[in-house]
Amino acid sequence: MSIRAVLVFLISLVYVRIANKRIFGQHSAFDIVLGVMYGSIMSRAITGTSPFFPTLAAGLVLVLLHRALAALAYQFKNGPVSSFIKGKPDTLVKDGHFLKDAMRAHSVTENDILEALQLKGGPVDVKQVEVACLERSGNISVVFKKDDQ
Repeated sequence: MSIRAVLVFLISLVYVRIANKRIFGQHSAFDIVLGVMYGSIMSRAITGTSPFFPTLAAGLVLVLLHRALAALAYQFKNGPVSSFIKGKPDTLVKDGHFLKDAMRAHSVTENDILEALQLKGGPVDVKQVEVACLERSGNISVVFKKDDQ
């Protein structure tokens, strides 16, 4: 099993290089699903619960599928294909006002947004926010209003 683990590790490194740098870095639903499935499949190659080479082939197919879908989403970056594959950001605060419908749709509370403001190092006052968005990754991004001095 130790030899299998080393082989699967080295082969997985090659697969990740084939995929691209962002495969496990962006943490969108698209990336998380691949990570869970990939880990599950490759663990079977280590433990021997599935045939070794077909399992490695399945891991490669997942990585190539991820790359192909990412390319498709890039090709149609402003359309429904991209939105379905990668998701889309949603505005939670605009011009200092909470957008309650968007917040409810994503189960984001006012406290979640105030926490994001605090973590961004800006004023913890929604009136000072030009826009705050729930990004595809699940993070809340914030653009503070500029001082007109």
